[in-house]
Amino acid sequence: MSNRAQKNEEQPAIRVGFFELFRFATCKDILMMVVGCLCALLHGSAQPLMLLVFGLLTDAFIEYDIELQELSDDRKECVNNTIQLLDIEYEMMMFAFYYAGIGAAVFLLGYLQISLWVTAAAKQIQLIRKLYFSKVMRMEIGWFDCTSVGELNTRMSDDINKINDAIADQVSIFVQRFTTFVCGFCVGFVKGWKLTLVIIAASPLIGVGAGLMALLTGMELQAYAKAGSVADEVLSSIRTVAAFGGEKKEVQRYDRNLVSAQRWGIRKGLIVGFFTGFMWLVIFLCYGLAFWYGSSLVVDTKEYTPGTLLQVFFGVLIAAMNLGQASPCLEAFASGRGAATIIFETIDREPEIDCLSEAGYKLDRVKGDIEFHNVTFHYPSRPEVKILDQLNVVVKSGETTAFVGSSGAGKSTAIQLIQRFYDPKEGMVTLDGHDIRGLNIQWLRSLIGIVEQEPVLFATTIAENIRYGRPGVSDKDIITAAKEANAYNFIMDLPQKFDTLVGEGGGQMSGGQKQRIAIARALVRNPRILLLDMATSALDNESEAVVQAALDKVRMGRTTISIAHRLSTIKNADVIVGFEHGQAVERGKHNELLERKGVYFTLVTLQSQGDKALNEKARQSRSSPLGMTKSTLLQSKCFERLIQQKLQTKEDDELVEPASAARILKYNTPEWPYMLFGSIGAAINGGVNPVYSLLFSQILATFSVQDPVAQRKEINSICLFFVVVGIVSFFTQLLQGYAFSKSGELLTRRLRRLGFQAMLGQEVGWFDDHRNSPGALTTRLATDASQVQGATGSQIGMIVNSLANIGVALIISFYFSWKLTLLILCFLPFIALSSGFQASMLTGFAKQDKEAMEAAGQISGEALNNIRTIAGLGKEKTFVEMYEAQLDAPYQAALKKANVYGACYGFSQCIIFLTNSGSYRFGGYLVQKEGLHFSLVFRVISAIVTSGTALGRASSYTPDYAKAKISAARFFQLLDRVPQISVYNDKGEKWDNFQGNIDFIDCKFTYPSRPDIQVLNGLNVSVKPGQTLAFVGSSGCGKSTSVQLLERFYDPNHGKVLIDGHDTTRVNVSFLRSKIGIVSQEPILFDCSIAENIKYGDNLREISMNEVISAAKKAQLHDFVMALPEKYDTNVGSQGSQLSRGQKQRIAIARAIIRDPKILLLDEATSALDTESEKTVQEALDKARQGRTCIVIAHRLSTIQNSDIIAVMSRGIVIEKGAHDQLMALKGAYYKLVTTGAPIS
Repeated sequence: MSNRAQKNEEQPAIRVGFFELFRFATCKDILMMVVGCLCALLHGSAQPLMLLVFGLLTDAFIEYDIELQELSDDRKECVNNTIQLLDIEYEMMMFAFYYAGIGAAVFLLGYLQISLWVTAAAKQIQLIRKLYFSKVMRMEIGWFDCTSVGELNTRMSDDINKINDAIADQVSIFVQRFTTFVCGFCVGFVKGWKLTLVIIAASPLIGVGAGLMALLTGMELQAYAKAGSVADEVLSSIRTVAAFGGEKKEVQRYDRNLVSAQRWGIRKGLIVGFFTGFMWLVIFLCYGLAFWYGSSLVVDTKEYTPGTLLQVFFGVLIAAMNLGQASPCLEAFASGRGAATIIFETIDREPEIDCLSEAGYKLDRVKGDIEFHNVTFHYPSRPEVKILDQLNVVVKSGETTAFVGSSGAGKSTAIQLIQRFYDPKEGMVTLDGHDIRGLNIQWLRSLIGIVEQEPVLFATTIAENIRYGRPGVSDKDIITAAKEANAYNFIMDLPQKFDTLVGEGGGQMSGGQKQRIAIARALVRNPRILLLDMATSALDNESEAVVQAALDKVRMGRTTISIAHRLSTIKNADVIVGFEHGQAVERGKHNELLERKGVYFTLVTLQSQGDKALNEKARQSRSSPLGMTKSTLLQSKCFERLIQQKLQTKEDDELVEPASAARILKYNTPEWPYMLFGSIGAAINGGVNPVYSLLFSQILATFSVQDPVAQRKEINSICLFFVVVGIVSFFTQLLQGYAFSKSGELLTRRLRRLGFQAMLGQEVGWFDDHRNSPGALTTRLATDASQVQGATGSQIGMIVNSLANIGVALIISFYFSWKLTLLILCFLPFIALSSGFQASMLTGFAKQDKEAMEAAGQISGEALNNIRTIAGLGKEKTFVEMYEAQLDAPYQAALKKANVYGACYGFSQCIIFLTNSGSYRFGGYLVQKEGLHFSLVFRVISAIVTSGTALGRASSYTPDYAKAKISAARFFQLLDRVPQISVYNDKGEKWDNFQGNIDFIDCKFTYPSRPDIQVLNGLNVSVKPGQTLAFVGSSGCGKSTSVQLLERFYDPNHGKVLIDGHDTTRVNVSFLRSKIGIVSQEPILFDCSIAENIKYGDNLREISMNEVISAAKKAQLHDFVMALPEKYDTNVGSQGSQLSRGQKQRIAIARAIIRDPKILLLDEATSALDTESEKTVQEALDKARQGRTCIVIAHRLSTIQNSDIIAVMSRGIVIEKGAHDQLMALKGAYYKLVTTGAPIS
């Protein structure tokens, strides 16, 4: 939803004029568009032209009928026995030719207007795509930081398609419809201005109805926004909800907020029904008025002939209808201009660091001395955070310099400045004394080889990947580079050797293999400067050794900068530079720095301990023969799983079998009475169209009645009947609208509630998957659920409506003339096809375009995702060329589409003319030979033609239906998923005297979203009831993870967690969580009052205000709350934004205390506070800890000293444990930390 909402809020200000959209058109394109416009003008005048023919035709029929009546009148004498009877069949022959002629012209014009415009647009769009992509590839990296890749990809596909919609067929269709509108009114005013004015006077009412309907849709989305924000809040803080067992409570809260959305939906249905009904009512009243007034002009004042009456009436009607149909085109123009604003601005933007520019000089000899002079820098995307602060570093040529420091200290940033991905805000970076801003970028980057932490490979063969390092490199060089990088052997072991495909993003290779290919790619450039950014950190020990050996080989004689966290990789560097807070604070060799006891020293002590312990463990497992194979097995399994996951993520997005309509209806069964009434309304509405043709032909019949009194009476009764039909259709539309919207909205609400409930029931690991991010899930609730109703109510209404329509039409026409009916039925499928085709044409082509763009989209996606790698290798041009090569297929497809689409459009426009041509010719024959009354010819033709168009309209509703079924399928997938850790079921063990005894036994764990990183490596630790256990260690060593295992957000992959001797996987989840209270580093509060936030601690019972206050007192919170104006009813704002951190912490503590937990988990509960509030919170915590088992995670030693057991963790295992004094006596890792007073980070 977040995406959608943003789009609606930030509809880009339209800064592009309509004609500016065509700024990339060549002269040839402009010529095509002009000719296309002329064709559209002529085409637009065809319908009003047809009216002129139609009027003459009516007059001929009526004249013939009057002559017949005079013949059958005995009182008239025959003069000379010669009768001049009108040869109606010959007359109709002429009219049929007129019709057919106009039809043929329309086909040709329709084909030309569409195909010319679509072709011209295709050429322009291809050019825009090329320009846009090549411009984006030239942008500086800082621009990519501020623009997400996803957004760029959507712009490449959707926004350019929007421009396409605005400059293609829509323009010609708009011109055509607008011409029809003008010509229709001209016919009306020229032929009979009085009647035209009368009809125009009533028409604004119709426009008002249409306008108001559009307004309402916006309101409904707003009404859902409240419930949407609840969902978003809950899903973003799912861990807190799970920890405090608030799932059921949240579902109820969400459901309460859905009521308003449901109300709006029903209200909207009612109003839509009301206005549709109202429009029909006005239309029928117009008919009545026009025929009443028109017939008086024909009969009483003899101003018009009956034909003129029809010409005027239909002229105005057609004009009004076409004006209505031209308005969607305006929408397309507006959204095209909006999309063009961003696209064109990007095309016109000049990059700050233009990587393809020829400017800048190239040095003849490069030594490779790099120096930073007082460099200050912050990323353009986060201008408030200073990354580098007056940094001064010298890197001498030919030496290996290592950068060390905690994460966020600015090491990688320094490397990116050397590559000139960014320019420093102050100071400068020099190469051999030259400011790198003056050097040619492509040349500068060609000197540098870089190996990153997560190397990016492109989806081609290994050889090609290495070749990206330097264009035109020979196979021999590739092999040499591979050998230098220790990659040759494993490549030769692969079945296709160097031609092995590495898969998307290198997914088919293991980490070590990817790293070595990346190193080979860096080496093949034969770089002067080698940058290694954590090149081995993601590897396991074995592959690390291999890669490290490769790196040591290649460092010789080059300027090398290496960033690393592992000591083994740094020890043998020539110079080590310690970074802290964006400054270089120390530099020297390994031993010198150890004596200084600074940044470097802290890193070393923590690490060497962890390494020792790990090696111990590895040795133990090696001594058991099974151990080794097991770990290798695990690795290969891990790898398989990775590949499977990669494949799965690809499949999941596409493969959704549309849900069966039966299952959707099953969810809607309680609303059957509404659906029944709605269907009745729909059936009556369907019958209205044919009834109209009955009345219309009846009026024509009255014009040939000779007796004036009878004629007047008939006309009046018919006009009255129009009014009655109008009133009936008003009420049935209202009924249909209300009934179906009610059933649909109830269904949507039910589905949203079930979907939300299912989401909250999933295990926490499910939310780690990026496809289930809070944004994606809220969108699913917002849109999918409301689309599902397209498959039930409105769909049934549509089907019933069109069936009734066709049924009544056929009954009427067969009853009056079966011969003529059979003739027209031959045309019926074509009519239905053509009007259905116009609706589906657009959706169908959009899909084909998408498929044609896929290949180009893959290239652009790969390029944008890996822009840093491409910039580092200087490969922008290659990708732009590849992209342009891929654009040819979509362009050819568009040209093909232009012809197909043009032909179909021409056909769908001319079919009505051809139908009329055939039917009136045969009708004339029947009137003359079989004495059929002429009004019946009109009756049959208009009944079937209107029902045919209705059929087409009904078939055009199917896209909604298909969409609804897919949405429903996605929903059912969610409802059917069985979570691995289920909150809702009551199974599992519970016991009464819960002690709080905790044992972790050999726990191994990896996060499901990152299966390649082992977080816990066999954690063993136990706590007795009432004891306090403190975890210390560097970040990422698995402290918080162990807490999450205890809460059972995850289950360990190996080993077990026991509570009071019960294995947690067998314990009832909600029972277990109800015994644990948690206070985390960033406590998450909900957008409600303080009291409600504290009550959230225990959702199983009602909590009195006294309990809240006593908990608040324990948490040192009470006094501060009482000082607030609204005391406990103060709203904390969304995510507690109205409060300071210390206040939030204390509320969180009160919330944990109120459930009186047996186990208290404090995850860095005071780390974010200043000293004063820390004291208060610390006191509160000490109070809360009494008599409970407690696990504390902390970085500050002061908070840990008085714990019963302190466990020092490193790399997922405990390396030493004991009380504070014992550990101090050991003089191990803990001792070093305490004595140096170094922060444990």
